[in-house]
Amino acid sequence: MIDSNAVNALRTRTLGPEHKSVPPSTWGQSVEQFISTAPTLADFQTPLLTLDRGRMQHNIAVMAEWAQHAGVRIAPHGKTTMAPALWRLQLESGSWAITLATIWQVQLARAFGVERIMLANALVDPVGLTWLASELEAHPEFEFYCWADGLATVKAMNAVLASSAGARRVNVIVELGGEHGRTGARTTESARGVADAVVASPSLALAGVGGYEGALSHDRSPTGLTDVRTYLDTVAALHRELLDADLYDTHAVVTAGGSAYQDLVVERLAAMADEKGERGVATSVVLRSGAYIIHDDGFYSQISPMNSARSDNPLRSAMHGWARVVSTPEPGLALLDAGKRDLPFDEGLPVPQSVEHAEVTALNDQHAFLRMPEDSAALPVGTVVRLGLSHPCTAFDKWRLIPVIDDADSDNPLVVDLVHTFF
Repeated sequence: MIDSNAVNALRTRTLGPEHKSVPPSTWGQSVEQFISTAPTLADFQTPLLTLDRGRMQHNIAVMAEWAQHAGVRIAPHGKTTMAPALWRLQLESGSWAITLATIWQVQLARAFGVERIMLANALVDPVGLTWLASELEAHPEFEFYCWADGLATVKAMNAVLASSAGARRVNVIVELGGEHGRTGARTTESARGVADAVVASPSLALAGVGGYEGALSHDRSPTGLTDVRTYLDTVAALHRELLDADLYDTHAVVTAGGSAYQDLVVERLAAMADEKGERGVATSVVLRSGAYIIHDDGFYSQISPMNSARSDNPLRSAMHGWARVVSTPEPGLALLDAGKRDLPFDEGLPVPQSVEHAEVTALNDQHAFLRMPEDSAALPVGTVVRLGLSHPCTAFDKWRLIPVIDDADSDNPLVVDLVHTFF
C-alpha cells in the first residue's frame, strides 16, 4: 500500500539549517546518523514541536480496534500530518486508504507509492486531471476516488478527460452537503442529478456517496448532534436510492467521519457495510478521521468521542510544544520564544503543562505571553515550558522535521526519530 523503501530513504536525508531547532552540530549528518547518537530533547533548540512515540502507537491501535469492532474502514486524512512515515504506520495498522485534499498532495502520496487514495475534494484542475489520467493508465494497481457535487464539476472533468490518454475511468463519489455547510450538493435531488451525469460519462464511474459532517456542528450540544445525525441520514438515503437504482459500477463507498463525530457516523451508517444491490455491488463504509493519530490537548480532546470522558480507552495527545522563557519584563508576565510561526492557535491557544496557575493569553509571530498571578515567583529566564496544543493540522504545517520522543513525561526524553513533513 506504500513504498517502504521510499519512506526509509527519508532517514538518509541530510540535516541542515532549514530544519528548525535541530542542533547546528548535526548539520551535514543524515537523520539516521544523528539518531544513532541517542540524542535527547535537551540537545534541541527552542521553540520545538515533538511527537510522542508511545502515544501515537496507542492512538493507532485504539482507532484500528474501534473501527474493526464497528465494521467500518478507515482512510485517514493525510493532510493532518503530510508525513509519509506516519501514513505508513496507519496503513500498516489496517487503514484502507489515505485521504488527501489537493491533487498535489495526491501526487506526493504517489511518489511514496500509496496505492489507494481518496481525494476528498472536487478535481477540475486541467493539469491535475491530465496527470491523473496518465497515472491511472500507467499504474493499474493505483485505485483513486474523487468527489463531485455539481453538474459543472462533471462537465469540467469530462472536458479534460475526453482528450487525455488512458482508458481507465475515474471513480467519483457524489458529495452531499448541508445547509450552511461547506461544499456538497444541497439537496438529494441535485445529488441524484450529479450521479446520473457521472453514470452517463464515458470517463467517469459512480463509486459512492459521501460528505463532511464536521462542517455542520462544532460542539456536542443536543442541537449540534441532531444536525449531524440528520445529515448522515440523508447521506444514507441517497446511497440506498442509488443502490436501488443500480447506478453503481462495481462497488460503492459511503464515506463520512472527521475526527469529531465518528461515533455518529458509525451509529447512522455502519449498518450499510457489506449491503449489496441487485447485481451484487457491495458497500463499504469508510471513515476519514485524520487527527486521531496525534489527537490534542484542546479542541479534539473536548469534542472527540474517544476522549477520557466518553471512552474507557481514550486517545492521548501525542504532540507537545516546548518554549523557553526569554523575558520577564513585569510581575506575572513571562515571554516565551514560541509564537504563531511555531505553534497552532486557530482552535485555542497553547496551554502550559509544566507551570502551575499559568495561562498563555496571546501569541505574536515569535513570542507567547505567559501570564501568572502577580505574586508568583518569576520564572527564571531560560526555563523551558511544556505546552499542550490544540489542532494537529495547524501544528504540523509549521515544521519540516519533527522530533519523535520516547516519553514526553520523562525528565529528558530520548529522541528516537525525526519525521519529515511535506507542506
